Amino acid sequence: MSTLATEAGAAARLPRLDWPFLIASVLAAAVLIALVLIDGQPAAAALVVLGFALGAVFLKAEFSFTASWRRLIVRGQADGFLGGLLLIAIAATAIIPVARLVPGFGGAIAPLGPSLIIGAFVFGIGMQLANGCGSGTLYTVGGGSGRMIITLAFFIAGSVIGSLHLPAFLRLGGVDPILAADYLGAWGGLIVTWASLAAAAFAGIAIARRRGASFAPSRRIVIGAVLIGLLSIGVFAAGHHPWSVTFGFTVWGAKLAALAGFDFSGAEFWQWPGPKRALGDSILSDTSSLTDLGMIFGAMAAAAASAPFARNAWPPFKSLAAAAIGGLLMGWGARLGFGCNIGAFVGGIASGSLHGWVWFAAALPGCFIGIKLRPLFGLSRE
Repeated sequence: MSTLATEAGAAARLPRLDWPFLIASVLAAAVLIALVLIDGQPAAAALVVLGFALGAVFLKAEFSFTASWRRLIVRGQADGFLGGLLLIAIAATAIIPVARLVPGFGGAIAPLGPSLIIGAFVFGIGMQLANGCGSGTLYTVGGGSGRMIITLAFFIAGSVIGSLHLPAFLRLGGVDPILAADYLGAWGGLIVTWASLAAAAFAGIAIARRRGASFAPSRRIVIGAVLIGLLSIGVFAAGHHPWSVTFGFTVWGAKLAALAGFDFSGAEFWQWPGPKRALGDSILSDTSSLTDLGMIFGAMAAAAASAPFARNAWPPFKSLAAAAIGGLLMGWGARLGFGCNIGAFVGGIASGSLHGWVWFAAALPGCFIGIKLRPLFGLSRE
């Protein structure tokens, strides 16, 4: 075979870049960065860049909390679960001591009570029906999934509904936030958090061994976990708060509802200082919104840079129904449960807050039920 033919064959095997979508995603991110810079917010511009990188890494590493937890439950396979724990351990290295010792920084904390438990449980059901969590929804939308656009729309709607219900659930009672650093100091809190992650890792390995499943994370999972962990520290440094996803959805939905004529003046949640300010201000001042948008653009760029952008046929109606129901449940559950896998599980544990582990303990049985329901919508249990 001639050299020319060999080169032609090699070129044919190379992924084809989808230039229109690649250029559009980069330009969209650049415009967003320019807008926040014009608004005098360099840290906000950093959040867009970090979100862009997170979207690209999530998509290229195929890093999925939803799929990894499903594999753990169904097969006992713990590789993805261990990758998630590694991510948290890396993020905690900076978040716990800095949040404790540096003025102006804070961790992701929440009270323990019925709202947290019910919200996380419902979220667990929803994430398995939707086939994605908060971060998963963003990067798969960016990657071109039409099904996940449905999930995102209903996620946003569910978040707004949850915001209206949250105050009533909080009145059911609970326990004030419990932070390891409050009892053991910054470094003691970090050590205890690492120890709790190690215990969870040993439990995951024990489950895998008992069921004869794999537990050693692949190189792709390890690299993804390390990069996402480091980028999470970057988001914390720029935003002075751990990375969150779902509050941005709630703000988007409330702004759309307000434009449609809905009056939030009588809604207790939207009279609290943070939500009230977010509803009144531009999304350019909302850190969660900026990283969310960055993730969508980053995933779109990564998808377009590796192959023609997704142009798949729409899935069957039952699958779309699962996406809608799952999105609605995740939105409602995330608002009651103080976040999703990122804001509550990753952010909570990486802040040394006990609510992160309580959220996980409540979300996991929800995932079990969601997995049982998947075949009703034509989805595989695995």
